This record gives sequence, C-alpha cells and structure tokens, in this order.
Amino acid sequence: MKLFFYIIFGVLVLSGRAAQGQQVDSIYFHLYTDSLKKGVHNYINVDGKLTDGRWQPLTARELNFTASAGRFDGNSLIVDTSFKGATVAVKAALKSNPKVWKEITIYMKTVDTLERLKTMEEVLPGSPGGRRRGRKGS
Repeated sequence: MKLFFYIIFGVLVLSGRAAQGQQVDSIYFHLYTDSLKKGVHNYINVDGKLTDGRWQPLTARELNFTASAGRFDGNSLIVDTSFKGATVAVKAALKSNPKVWKEITIYMKTVDTLERLKTMEEVLPGSPGGRRRGRKGS
C-alpha cells in the first residue's frame, strides 16, 4: 500500500512540475457579454494559451489590467453610473512578461431592460401560495 502511495505522489509531483514549466505565450479575451453595464462588476475573462497549446484562465494575480474608464476589482471592471462614453478600452498584460498583452474595446450597454420576474404562481402553476409539494404530496 505504501508503494502505491509513493507512486501516486511521485506522479502528481512530476505532473505539477511539468505544468509549472509551461509559459503563457499569448492571451485572449473571452467575454461573457457583448457590453458593459454601469455600476456593476463586469467580469473580464482572459485566458492564456500555454506553449504546449493548452488554455489556462488568468486572473489579476497573473495580469495587470488597465481601462480607459472605471476601476478594477480583481478581474471585474466597475464603470461609474455617471460615465457617458459609448465604449471602454480594456488592456490586459502579463505581470511576468509585459510584452504579452491584449487590448479590446467593449461597448457600454445603452438600453436598460426592465424585465419583469415571473410570480411563484407563474413558475409553479397550481401550487397553493406558490409552495412546492414534496414527492409524497404529488
């Protein structure tokens, strides 16, 4: 049993060292939305392509973020509600190698959609007071 433990431990240590040896050779924005909203945390998703072709998500620990408006809190860009511009330029650069960077222009959301949430009765039709019954009550 001890031999099995040492073999597994050795494999994990070696695989961890191999992964650490990979360097990010380029970065890309993979945004979850096509526009930024004012006054909220807009997550800026950046992935790094490693030298072996694999992808790795990057955070503010590995990246320096700058923007033409707003402020960053980790990977989240917060644009003030008083901002009047149509776009924000966002730049991400590797802390370990600032020569590796990418910049993107992101549009601001211009139309506020006031979506009405469904009531409990609309979500769970026929349930008294919107309460769900357990399996025995069905």
